[in-house]
Amino acid sequence: MNKKCTKYEALFTFRSEEELMEHVQTCEDCRLEHQKMMRVSELIQEAKPYFKEKRKNLAKVKVACALFMLMICGTTLGVINLNTDVSDTLKYGTTLNAEDLGLPVDSYGLISLE
Repeated sequence: MNKKCTKYEALFTFRSEEELMEHVQTCEDCRLEHQKMMRVSELIQEAKPYFKEKRKNLAKVKVACALFMLMICGTTLGVINLNTDVSDTLKYGTTLNAEDLGLPVDSYGLISLE
């Protein structure tokens, strides 16, 4: 029984292309392994445009989300700055109480139930 040649991986990884091709021409086992690798390489090259297109679509979605968040934040800050009722009520360091919110309160500032 013949032993199978196991040099293909080492030649493919560590040697030059010329040395690999010389060995592949003389060794049947490595030639079959090389053909398998070439078929896999062709499949990868065939699938590459699909993943590239998918990556472009994902980038477009990310840009759209960023622009949407920018629009929402700008609108919110614009409303707060232009609406004097909100900007006068909300200042740094102040807290809202029940009376500021327009709820009925008693003399102690607690919400009164009628």
